[in-house]
Amino acid sequence: MANKYMSDIHLEDYAGEYEGKKAVCRDLVSDSGREKMTLNGVWHYAVDQYDTCLRQKWFLEKYRDEKGFTLPVDYSFDEWETMTLPACWNTYAGEYLLYEGPMVFTRKFRYDCAGAGKVILRIGAASMLCRVFLNGQYLGMHRGGSTPFCFDVTEELREENRILLSVDSTRRPEQVPTENTDWFNYGGVFRDIDLIRVPDRYIRSFHLSLVQDGCFDKLKLTADVRGVPETDCVLEIPELGIREEIPVREGYCEKVISAKPRLWNPEDPYLYDVSLRTGDDLITDRIGFREIRVWGREILLNGKPVFLKGISTHEDSVEHGRALTDTEREEHIRLAKELGCNFMRLAHYPHHENMAKLADRIGIMLWEEIPVYWAIRFDREETYEDAQNQLAELIERDCNRASVIIWSVGNENADTDSRLRFMKRLADYAHEADGFRLVSAACLVDAAENRISDRLAESLDLIGINEYCGWYTPDFEQLPALMKNSDPDKPVVITEFGADAMHGFTGPADLKGTEAYQAAVYEKQMEVLLKISYIRGISPWILYDFRCPRRTSSIQKYYNRKGLLDETRTCRKPAFFVLQRYYRNHE
Repeated sequence: MANKYMSDIHLEDYAGEYEGKKAVCRDLVSDSGREKMTLNGVWHYAVDQYDTCLRQKWFLEKYRDEKGFTLPVDYSFDEWETMTLPACWNTYAGEYLLYEGPMVFTRKFRYDCAGAGKVILRIGAASMLCRVFLNGQYLGMHRGGSTPFCFDVTEELREENRILLSVDSTRRPEQVPTENTDWFNYGGVFRDIDLIRVPDRYIRSFHLSLVQDGCFDKLKLTADVRGVPETDCVLEIPELGIREEIPVREGYCEKVISAKPRLWNPEDPYLYDVSLRTGDDLITDRIGFREIRVWGREILLNGKPVFLKGISTHEDSVEHGRALTDTEREEHIRLAKELGCNFMRLAHYPHHENMAKLADRIGIMLWEEIPVYWAIRFDREETYEDAQNQLAELIERDCNRASVIIWSVGNENADTDSRLRFMKRLADYAHEADGFRLVSAACLVDAAENRISDRLAESLDLIGINEYCGWYTPDFEQLPALMKNSDPDKPVVITEFGADAMHGFTGPADLKGTEAYQAAVYEKQMEVLLKISYIRGISPWILYDFRCPRRTSSIQKYYNRKGLLDETRTCRKPAFFVLQRYYRNHE
């Protein structure tokens, strides 16, 4: 009887059949300058706490059995409530604030299928796991809530279509990030959903950068081209007088081109109009050219030493969660510039791709990171594959952004053998995939010896260090001792320091939680750090207060209060002006 009547109630491994098709980095198709049909807008949705959509296969829309009898169904897609995507459901309605689990989104749309070529569905990000269905067909799934993924939907598209997304924000120990983090686990489809039409022969992706040899007179192009026949690619940069025909061999082209571009830097964020064509396919972008490398204990930008005057930031908004608007993103960069920053650390996961595009245009350098955070399952190969795929998708997405100078492979992981193997593989992959940027990680201090010491450092170009002297380490004198005890052979960036302060909480400078205490910590930290020769950058924690369910004290109220601004980003705490003063006075 079980296999004839409501058999889904007896299934245990109902999700297993959906594991076979996975969207990975090699499926990504560049949307740079391409015409797109957006699927953003009004979608119907329902909370699906028991994953009934997957168990009962709602996506088949099967209303009759094999004998023609009408069957009762547990959904009514087009009568569900609506939500405008992109969005985080936690901030959409109060009853969903703390909801974690599956939610189903669906909508109908029309599409003109006439004409040759392929159609690619691109979803900018969906947290944390997304299974995609189109017209009753299962396209596949994607893991990781912060990077884009694509499916070729050419064969499934019709003139009238139904798309269905089963999005699951459940925290799981084997995922990246894992079940325990220090930020709010927003759920939703919080980046753009687009259909991209490409010819049968098309450019999947391309990378164009200044050759990193200190001469500043050569560009290197690589491109992945799909389809036949193998006609040349044509690269054009009109302002530089470049028009190069580059042969394609076995779907790949590569060429070094002589050029002397105006170099991008935060004071002069110069961008060039670039196009790449093969056959009927054309993609365009605005790209800046710069060199970033390490020389001894120095970080060199375009051959000159640079000190990274930075600030860390999360992707968080009272109103929108992680589905920030471009206005909010630009505001974050403007606030960092107001502080005197030339650098931002985007923690602890890939932020929206528009953040890097804005940074290119406005002029600020970026540290971008994947969420290999705290106690990841370092001994699990599937977890490594998840992390590497997210890193690959991030590199593929932002490889043409001059503002991105550092890939980070993780944050605050204990120095164990399994973690060393895991993160070394990631660092090696980042170096292999992109030799035009630095590779780092935010490491912990060796507390027993109070010095900078991490075996992973051998695989990094520069060392990130999180230290909270004056806060989690009460004895501030451990900071000058830490600096004296350490003798790194490469540059160090202090990726975190700080102290909680509730905006408006006044009191003496020795009372934790007051604005005066936070300001005093900044005064002491900056006074020490700016005198250390091997410290070549600082990104204190953090630009503004952000949601965090671990933080339940009377001054926190479910927020991490280490921000230099409050969560509304309208109130500057005194520490904001302390950091601003030090940055403006430091060359």
